[in-house]
Amino acid sequence: MELSADYWNNRYKQEDIGWDLGQVSPPLKAYFDQLPEAYKSKSILIPGGGHAYEAEYLHHLGFKKVFVVDVSQTALAQFKARVTNFPQAHLLHQNFFELEAKFDLIIEQTFFCALDPTLRPQYARKMNALLENNGEVVGLLFNFPLASTQPPFGGDVGEYRSYFEPYFTIQTLAPCYNSIAARAGKELFFRCSKQAV
Repeated sequence: MELSADYWNNRYKQEDIGWDLGQVSPPLKAYFDQLPEAYKSKSILIPGGGHAYEAEYLHHLGFKKVFVVDVSQTALAQFKARVTNFPQAHLLHQNFFELEAKFDLIIEQTFFCALDPTLRPQYARKMNALLENNGEVVGLLFNFPLASTQPPFGGDVGEYRSYFEPYFTIQTLAPCYNSIAARAGKELFFRCSKQAV
């Protein structure tokens, strides 16, 4: 399956991104709202950020080191046009798997479900490699059967555990209680801390 930069640029140009909420996801908003003040100095990555409402929300809360990486120049340009005071240097037009940096926290919001499912083991390894010691990945995963034709791709708890457990200690992997109505019962909230591998 060829999910190239051109593929994603075309989907953003055509506004063919049906899983885009048009706002920060409520479960992630609730998580962000309870973060202590000390987190505002931590480096945070949002991979495959797309319209990156989570990055916008964190930026407006005063988080200074939020980064978005995406292969779609169109998505990044649309984000920058909407959030004009977001640092240009924090918008990374790059393939996530080629990124070389370290972060304290990585936020997962629809990137995993947009990847070719064959890349899922590589995704978990790369997440581990990008995190500082004691770093965490936090976010949402879709809890419905895996589609076979195009994103978004689903999965289930058992499958997700098989990818993450070799690289992370899973703190939470449970159904969301505060999803939007259209996603009720279809989202899992997860929080994993990096293991040494």
